[in-house]
Amino acid sequence: MSGSKPSREGKASDANSYNDVAVLIPCFNEERTVGKVVADFSGALTGASILVFDNDSTDNTAAVAQMNGATVIHAPRRGKGNVVKQMFDQVDAEVYITVDGDDTYPAAAARGLVAEFRKGGVDMIVGVRKSSHEASSYRRFHRFGNRLVASLISRLFSINLTDVMSGYRVLSKEFVKSVPLKSRGFEVETEMTLQAATKDFVIREVPIEYGSRPEGSYSKLNTFSDGFLVLKAIFIIFKDYKPLIFFTCLSAVLVMVSVIAGSRAVRDYLETGQVYHLPSAVLATGTIILAALSLSIGLILDTLSKYHNENFQLLRRLVKKQQ
Repeated sequence: MSGSKPSREGKASDANSYNDVAVLIPCFNEERTVGKVVADFSGALTGASILVFDNDSTDNTAAVAQMNGATVIHAPRRGKGNVVKQMFDQVDAEVYITVDGDDTYPAAAARGLVAEFRKGGVDMIVGVRKSSHEASSYRRFHRFGNRLVASLISRLFSINLTDVMSGYRVLSKEFVKSVPLKSRGFEVETEMTLQAATKDFVIREVPIEYGSRPEGSYSKLNTFSDGFLVLKAIFIIFKDYKPLIFFTCLSAVLVMVSVIAGSRAVRDYLETGQVYHLPSAVLATGTIILAALSLSIGLILDTLSKYHNENFQLLRRLVKKQQ
């Protein structure tokens, strides 16, 4: 997709025109559902570009998608994160919609999400999953994990979020073209949320209905392994973008270890003038030095992080002026 397109600030002459919208559908072995997803979004968003990125499927996903009118692009590197990075690199549009190809997200909600996006003042709209059939469509551990991660991110980054793993999103061109993604798997949605939060992009949540997978279609999610990857992504981004808090907490833990380890040696010295628990004294000395180093590292990285963020915000302003 290339060429000039209407922007979300109201340059589009017709509110019912979606020529500036690209619907991006990452798929791996979704031949049972992708045809309906393509047809539903084609009907809901007249004029929008419907692009299916086939992640090296072993079934007829690509053929079914193409037969229903989608543009199919081969994505050879397996993993949803790898596909999302390829989608963002290759597609040029003003408004981006990402949605899974498993027919669990309603195409009927797309118009409302785009309309909300076109009001302006937002860079990412997340379709918050509200299921009327929770037992079958939104597994218990997934709901619990999603709430836990959303609560953790809300506290760490001082934002209010309820669903950080939704695959149904509307994104601005500015976000898509300026935010680097590192995730390779299903944790990519969480990383997108974290990147938006740390770089001061505006996130808004809109409730949507979340349906069950059709019979014969199966989920590729693994509750525990994917959950571990999500927590790992949070850990890494928190360390990278909130280094002072991260290393201060680490320093505090090391100080506690030093106090506990050194208490016996201090007691020895106060009572006898001698230190009998020498290993404890050495451990306490080592950990207090590490605590001081950790705090120093946090201060240095915090300065670098603020400098990087200032440069990023300046770059955003320059890009906006050129548009």
